[in-house]
Amino acid sequence: MSGKGQNLYRQAKKLIPGGTQLLSKRPEFLLPELWPSYYSHAKGIEVHDLDGNTYLDMSHNGVGTCILGAADPDVNKAVHEAIDNGTMSTLNCPEEVELAELLVELHPWSDMVRFARCGGEAMAIATRIARASTGKDIIAFCGYHGWHDWYISANLADESTLDGHLLPGLSPAGVPRALKGTALPFKYNKLEELEKIVREQDGKLAAIIMEPIRSSEPEPGFLEGVRKIADKTGAVLIFDEVTSGFRVCAGGIHLQLGVNPDIVVFAKSISNGYPMAAIVGTEKVMNAAQDSFISSTYWTERVGTVAALATIKKFRDQKVNEHLIHIGTRIQEGWKKAAEATGLAIHVDGIPPLSHFTVKTDDPPAAHTFFVQSMLERGYLSGMVFYGTFAHTDKHVDDYLAAVTEVFADLTKALEDGTLTAKLKGPTIHTGFHRLS
Repeated sequence: MSGKGQNLYRQAKKLIPGGTQLLSKRPEFLLPELWPSYYSHAKGIEVHDLDGNTYLDMSHNGVGTCILGAADPDVNKAVHEAIDNGTMSTLNCPEEVELAELLVELHPWSDMVRFARCGGEAMAIATRIARASTGKDIIAFCGYHGWHDWYISANLADESTLDGHLLPGLSPAGVPRALKGTALPFKYNKLEELEKIVREQDGKLAAIIMEPIRSSEPEPGFLEGVRKIADKTGAVLIFDEVTSGFRVCAGGIHLQLGVNPDIVVFAKSISNGYPMAAIVGTEKVMNAAQDSFISSTYWTERVGTVAALATIKKFRDQKVNEHLIHIGTRIQEGWKKAAEATGLAIHVDGIPPLSHFTVKTDDPPAAHTFFVQSMLERGYLSGMVFYGTFAHTDKHVDDYLAAVTEVFADLTKALEDGTLTAKLKGPTIHTGFHRLS
């Protein structure tokens, strides 16, 4: 029987193209026709749906934004004060200078900061600055970096170009064909692929854009090799830390990896669910922002800035990174033990605060759908990813892993006796981009 959330989503698909504002929040990617879809309120890791059900969030916790847990009291207190003092004025809020100073302090290689309000636009800003700084056009990239034209243009040459970096099936509809050939992909840990781009572009490279770490550690010499190529070609090295930043240390994970970029971009994890993004870089590169029109009214609002200050200060004071690593490590080890105990074949990867697993079977979508369905019935919002927060406790992990072990056992049995598909109560999850009707 459909609940209020499922019914509201059916209505939303008629009013909102694509159903949701964020692709990864589509119920089709989680549990088609059964996912609660909407929340009434959330606190810590508790999420309440429109029917009064309460779930524990053992999934991506606001797609990685609620690093302290939903509605953190310290961040909310700072935001409430900002609201009372006015979130927008003809004048600028002084907190943006304080936040810029803090980010430069955390990244001693940097000198200057610009702000935005979400990761995709912040990456577009960083790309614009790099092109303005170098006077060149070509971007070499690795990984996922948002929805803007500069990035999706990679699929103009071949609509499967981004399959390994984002999602299969992304059409570049609406992206000017004149951008064809301006964004060229290389795979993580494949330095030779970047070297090939450099040879073929012959001095045209404006930037190298990548996540400093993805699902696995960088191989020895990989990041150092990328840095050398950037130095040799004059390309701007941009690290996208929209997701990885402030997970294992206060600042970017590149600080732990020993290689500095020319620009680093943050968003998801710096303001605990309030819209905020930062582009941090060297003076030499960042000053090019003055030669290009990069400006927006709501980049000057106060709430995001104040939320970021409160989040980062709490992160440092409470050593949140240590907790995230502890919780994430327990989750990864727990998945492996549950799989071993039940005979289920899985693959686990990711840094501990950003953990992932996949079921190794002939029909992964069906297996993953069964897992989400079964965990939801046990009171968990849970998929194949777990993004840790400061609000997760060892008790949460213990209870969750006990449920996982039960579901893994049920899944193993269903795979062995061939009843998996029959046990699904709705369609299987989508694994690529689809136009919704």
